[in-house]
Amino acid sequence: MKRCIMLSTCALLLVGCNQQNTQSSNTSNKNDHAKVTLTLSAAASLKDALTKIESNFEQTHPNIDVKINYGASGALSQQIKSGAPVDLFFSAAEDKVDQLIEHQDIEKQNSIKLLKNHLVLIANKPVKNLKSLNQTDIQKIAIGQPKVVPAGQYATAALTKAGLFKPLKDKFIYTKDVRQVLTYVETKNVDAGIVYASDLKSTNEIKYHYNIEDVLHDDIVYPLALIKSSKHPKEAKAFYQYLQSKESLKIYESYGFDTK
Repeated sequence: MKRCIMLSTCALLLVGCNQQNTQSSNTSNKNDHAKVTLTLSAAASLKDALTKIESNFEQTHPNIDVKINYGASGALSQQIKSGAPVDLFFSAAEDKVDQLIEHQDIEKQNSIKLLKNHLVLIANKPVKNLKSLNQTDIQKIAIGQPKVVPAGQYATAALTKAGLFKPLKDKFIYTKDVRQVLTYVETKNVDAGIVYASDLKSTNEIKYHYNIEDVLHDDIVYPLALIKSSKHPKEAKAFYQYLQSKESLKIYESYGFDTK
């Protein structure tokens, strides 16, 4: 009789454990299902600032997981045109967002010109101005690929207006994004390069630099936009607004961007 009671008790305990495990599993599945993943495609020059902003946002929005795809704005824009599953786009050039508006991937009212930046010549040799690039000891100059990298477009415009692009063309090493320019100069794979002021702010490895005059190129504006095809418009809008918040603006400024 005692054996029967013990067996019955064990059976009840097993049933209870199974019920608890099932409930726990269901709760876990519900929590997993409730968590939304957002994808932000962003210019490589924004990486330092956005890493901090992303962390802050996720702390106050535990139901949202942000994934950031960094790269050249032109390449990211093309991915969105081709149907890549992206929720927001943060470009280093206005024309990349304008093209997506024309392509009907973005509604104009869901975009904003948020940041500004400036060009800087960085080098491992002393430089006083852009003409310094003519020096014989500067043989390799890194700039972003102009077709897809806005920093490369601005650099090309500045050098052309200064009458230096053609004379220097044999010295150019083209890169996939502006951060690669910075890395090439830091590692001394090239003698000089042209990056953004925000990129210079992120390193202590650059010996010499020269601030390029803004009049030599178009204004460097960073537009932020919502992608119309986002599967999570509510959460995307929340992140879109947070990226414009006072807290976020202070972070951009700390990394060398202009917010006015």
